Amino acid sequence: MDIQAEKLDLIKWLTDIEEPAVLQKLIALKNDQQTDWWDLIDDEERAEIEEGLAEADRGEGISHQEFIAKYDKWRSK
Repeated sequence: MDIQAEKLDLIKWLTDIEEPAVLQKLIALKNDQQTDWWDLIDDEERAEIEEGLAEADRGEGISHQEFIAKYDKWRSK
């Protein structure tokens, strides 16, 4: 991996970002790399994660093996 090429690719990508929320998250990451990712996501994302955890706690999820068996046809080969 050429680190300089990766940096240039990131710079180009940054210049194309138009979404203020994405820029705010990147600025927060730059300013405080010790910030927990949980603090960087929005309320809707947190609610979806918490709902998924609650479903798992209620036994409503499926195992990894069941998931793979159901969706294996979509995996790239």
